Amino acid sequence: MSVTPDRSLETHPDIAELRARYDEFGEGPVPQLAEGLMVLAGLYAAASPWIVGFSGQTALTMCNVFAGLAISLLAVGHATTYGRTHGIAFVAPLLGIWLIASPWLVSGVDTTARVLWSNIAVGIVALVLGAGTMSLGMARWEENRHRRPTR
Repeated sequence: MSVTPDRSLETHPDIAELRARYDEFGEGPVPQLAEGLMVLAGLYAAASPWIVGFSGQTALTMCNVFAGLAISLLAVGHATTYGRTHGIAFVAPLLGIWLIASPWLVSGVDTTARVLWSNIAVGIVALVLGAGTMSLGMARWEENRHRRPTR
């Protein structure tokens, strides 16, 4: 069997159909709601140093900004091209765990109740929504794995 070197795997009919199914899944109301809330949670995490008032703590501020922006970007990626980004869906729950633990793990942080509650709350939201999105995608993957491609 010869392989045509100019033919990309991206254009293979099975891959294209699988991506179309993932994109169709992402257009449903549950994933859209979860992704929208995850975008908001990420934006809140990024802005929380100024909302809660710990922007003077540079290390934790940068952790929250980067983790929040990463969560928002992941959510936007999942919402727009789930068929291409579902493989990194596990990152959002990990970032949620990081947001929960970061006040204790980042050096030089004055852990006030406001800082703790803000990070714990937004971390739990990111963890739950990220895990939910990941599990929905895994269920969809399992369903597609057993389905024969139609041609």
